Amino acid sequence: MTVAAEFGGASRPHAGGTTHPEKVLAPVLSAFWDDPKSWTLETYLRHEGYEGARKALAMAPDDVIAYVKDSGLRGRGGAGFPTGMKWQFIPQGDGKPHYLVVNADESEPGTCKDIPLLFANPHALIEGIVIACHAIRSHHAFIYLRGEVVPVLRRLHEAVREAYAAGFLGKGALGSGLDLDVTVHAGAGAYICGEETALLDSLEGRRGQPRLRPPFPAVAGLYACPTVVNNVESIASVPAILNKGKEWFRSMGSEKSPGFTLYSLSGHVANPGQYEGPLGITLRQLLEVSGGMRPGHRLKFWTPGGSSTPMFTDEHLDVPLDYEGVGAAGSMLGTKALQCFDETTCVVRAVTRWTEFYAHESCGKCTPCREGTYWLVQLLRDIEAGRGRLADLDKLADIADNINGKSFCALGDGAASPIFSSLQYFRAEYEEHITGKGCPFDPAKSTLWADNDAHLGVNA
Repeated sequence: MTVAAEFGGASRPHAGGTTHPEKVLAPVLSAFWDDPKSWTLETYLRHEGYEGARKALAMAPDDVIAYVKDSGLRGRGGAGFPTGMKWQFIPQGDGKPHYLVVNADESEPGTCKDIPLLFANPHALIEGIVIACHAIRSHHAFIYLRGEVVPVLRRLHEAVREAYAAGFLGKGALGSGLDLDVTVHAGAGAYICGEETALLDSLEGRRGQPRLRPPFPAVAGLYACPTVVNNVESIASVPAILNKGKEWFRSMGSEKSPGFTLYSLSGHVANPGQYEGPLGITLRQLLEVSGGMRPGHRLKFWTPGGSSTPMFTDEHLDVPLDYEGVGAAGSMLGTKALQCFDETTCVVRAVTRWTEFYAHESCGKCTPCREGTYWLVQLLRDIEAGRGRLADLDKLADIADNINGKSFCALGDGAASPIFSSLQYFRAEYEEHITGKGCPFDPAKSTLWADNDAHLGVNA
């Protein structure tokens, strides 16, 4: 079984519509996921592995930062902050050790790009770490991986071992003056640890909770030292930029959102999986190359960046999937987790399940999120069961408004997003649950969440 098959799809699928895949997709990180033993150093070296690191180590650290900044690479973890600019924030000449922390705690419902990437091509991340550490003058990097994915943890440990044995890590990495150690840390499984400061607290052995900012991690991060926290895909994209050039990178995507990225397509689609293409392609194009929705059904609503981003409907099929295009349409690109739901899906049920997830994963540090998500769940359960009142819809919006922008971190904002957007596009469906005294949808006709309590994300 290929890596792509194991994770429910391929990076280069056969066309399911009129669009040619080679004109839509741009496999770079996923270019050889289907190769036998794609995760090994031997395979990676056959595909120009560590050539970008050699070029970077021949440059001054500040020149590497400027090069990545000029490429236009933006963080692939959700916020889209320019990667080179984040590196530039690290103070120089401060006499403190600098750290790079890679956020591999992928836990957003619908998001499944970093884990397949680490499983199929871990050396892309390790090479990116070498480049990033040289740029920010760091001698120690940490990879914070979600602990439940044990096969990925084992494969990552083996890749780090191979890199040490080959001289790409350790004393004088790649024959340069860079001494670099990499530590792989398995987290205990908490959604909140995807937030960078909660991740740092967890990495230091404390309970994962967001920190008050300022100070920001660039000034006082891990062990109170200057720290860069980047997403897996962000760091793994850097080697190709150094190897093939910033102009090559900017030739893909849009002016303000250049480059390639991994789109996670899941839900009621014919061929779910990872589809790597330039920023700015549309869901319509991705559905065409992936075979579309499941046979006999049509798209009802979808998320552009996971469940914490405002949902879209079939009216948004042609929205460019880049940071500016999705933002202008009223949502966020986030982690490019495209969850697609057909007409058999009850919006109220879907939003209730997502909200239950956020209430469960709230760390409880701040009152708006801790209390607000709890009461959202109570109201949504009543509405779904037919026990709600029409006044509850305004109460839902009011509670969500009291959470949004008022929580300690973005978890509260993420919990409020599906509430606002579902009421905007499907208020009539909420009202139907209330006036009809129950859910009008037959759960037997949908493959989504067959067991109410078994799944808090997409079961495609």
